[in-house]
Amino acid sequence: MIDLTGWIEGVRTQQPLVHHITNYVTVNDCANITLAIGASPIMADAAEEAAEIAAMASAVVLNIGTLNARTIPSMIEAGRCANRRGAPVILDPVGAGASRLRGETANRLLQAMHVDVLRGNISEIRFIAGLSAATKGVDAAEQDATASADAAAMARSLAARLGCVVAITGKQDVVSDGNRTILIDNGHPMLSRLTGTGCMCSSLVASCCGAHPDHLFEATVAGILTMGIAGEIAYEAAGERGNGSFRVALHDAVSRMDDLQLAERARYHEAD
Repeated sequence: MIDLTGWIEGVRTQQPLVHHITNYVTVNDCANITLAIGASPIMADAAEEAAEIAAMASAVVLNIGTLNARTIPSMIEAGRCANRRGAPVILDPVGAGASRLRGETANRLLQAMHVDVLRGNISEIRFIAGLSAATKGVDAAEQDATASADAAAMARSLAARLGCVVAITGKQDVVSDGNRTILIDNGHPMLSRLTGTGCMCSSLVASCCGAHPDHLFEATVAGILTMGIAGEIAYEAAGERGNGSFRVALHDAVSRMDDLQLAERARYHEAD
């Protein structure tokens, strides 16, 4: 099991700068969720400054949710700069496989730099793993749902091949570094009814990784647990009032999260 002591407090103490090249649908939520956990966001996608900003960042998030030709070179420059500095790169391959551009770009980014954490839904990860994957826009397709043992095996194999942490988020989250594999049962179905929860999850993972760059597997688990637990708390507080209230309550829950709450509410176990 993972000692969850110090993960949130570490973020709040160090206040890592998290450079995002992300999508314009969720950019505000990603910035605010990063602030809520105690990190500092910067949203800079111009090629003229991407590397310069990445050079001062503690972690870099690359999110292809609203992909366009202008930002692809920016992502490559930022990712390579982060690699040179040893700052973690978190890739969120939103909708990979939904179009040729998205699929080719996800693979191009993986080839152009070292990605430290790959976080996506089951359809996106299946596509990157080279398996058949259905698409439903940027959402996971129901026909791609698989048994937890199969998802764990896929994450483990892909993590070993890419030399990174692979996180599959969904009804049950899977995190693997190729050796250790954790299954996480926290979360609430209402998270899937709010746009950007996956993007925000990547921001939380990046915030934890930026504060704990020598423990990327554990930091990824901590970031995903934070999102799942916050979703549960948000539903308890405001879920019955609807999506808008749930969204506000989600940010509130992350902003009030601490290590004790994380440890007490975490529900996870090692995969077989």
